[in-house]
Amino acid sequence: MEEKILKNAKKGMPVLIVNLLVLLLATAGVIAGGILAEDYGYSAAWVLFGISMVVLCVGWIPLCGLRVLKPQEALVLTLFGKYVGTLKGEGFYAVNPFCGAVNPAAYTKLNQSGDVSNKRDALGKGSSADAAALASGGMKISLKIMTLNNNRQKINDCLGNPVEIGIAVTWRIVDTAKAVFNVYNYKEFLSLQCDSALRNVVRVYPYDVSPNVDTTGDGIADEGSLRGSSDVVADRIRGEIQKRVEEAGIEIVEARITYLAYAPEIAAVMLQRQQASAIIDARKMIVDGAVGMVEMALARLSENQTVQLDEERKAAMVSNLLVVLCGNRDAQPVVNSGSLY
Repeated sequence: MEEKILKNAKKGMPVLIVNLLVLLLATAGVIAGGILAEDYGYSAAWVLFGISMVVLCVGWIPLCGLRVLKPQEALVLTLFGKYVGTLKGEGFYAVNPFCGAVNPAAYTKLNQSGDVSNKRDALGKGSSADAAALASGGMKISLKIMTLNNNRQKINDCLGNPVEIGIAVTWRIVDTAKAVFNVYNYKEFLSLQCDSALRNVVRVYPYDVSPNVDTTGDGIADEGSLRGSSDVVADRIRGEIQKRVEEAGIEIVEARITYLAYAPEIAAVMLQRQQASAIIDARKMIVDGAVGMVEMALARLSENQTVQLDEERKAAMVSNLLVVLCGNRDAQPVVNSGSLY
């Protein structure tokens, strides 16, 4: 389905003025014809009266074809089931009064929480303000950039670890005909495709950097991860969603990860794993620093010939220094009042 823009329909004001003048003349004709026919019995007066009555009865029909659009709004029109065209842009339009507007997602609202609600739910459960906001939208299609914040999903990453992730997608409609006629409800369609694309992409990446994992598909292990490569993952999610919603006339402007964490059932275990890794890294740094300090102490003692130590005494000194520098608690000194040997 190709979009067809109605460019010569901005004639709402002239049509309104002419139609009002015709109705005023018909009203005057009814009054004048009735008076002349009753008082003088002119046959022409009856003709004038009849024609004016007919005009009054059908003269309001062209008014049904008047449409007003605000900036960044569109209206898809059909005539007896056939697609006529689309009105785009602000203005006062005059179209065939028998044309009907079509928007299957008119009463579907994608909330910031990610829930899909319809007009009946709003009227039954929501506040009167929410219901009025839904009802005022009519059949117009918004061309503005909108945000879809889907609910968090629990997905297994490439290592099988359950991860909770949420995304925010900014989108807009670029082809109204595809959005209305190619899918049943383009808002619900977008929400479902976001969920599906998110699952496909997340399954490729590990939560954190892991060895021997290929996330790009080139057969070479890389350091891609959900936590460390969020921009790359978000861009890949955007491209995946765009391919799926192309036929619905929707453009995905941006996709961003809004929430990322391990699932609750393994969060405690993964926290212990991260703590253990941090402790190991800290211990490694402490040991490296302690060995350097011991080497420096032995070199300074030998350089200044402060004391002569044999290999056994050097080993004892190294052991004592490492215990002091690497221990978790303060060392308790032991004073030797005797000979060094």
